[in-house]
Amino acid sequence: MLILKRRTGENLRIGANVSITVLEVKGNQVKIGIRAPRSLPVYREEIYIRVEKERTQGGGGNR
Repeated sequence: MLILKRRTGENLRIGANVSITVLEVKGNQVKIGIRAPRSLPVYREEIYIRVEKERTQGGGGNR
């Protein structure tokens, strides 16, 4: 795992097409902004786990 320290307004890059910006830090919460191509799905982890679970259980086939 890569661990980075960033301040509000600072960015990090993932490849050429994804940029993550620290928007706000309040206590133990961090608000981030993610700029990525629309073709690249971006999920909170708990949503990703649910989507993958539905996909593997044959919950639709549209994903």
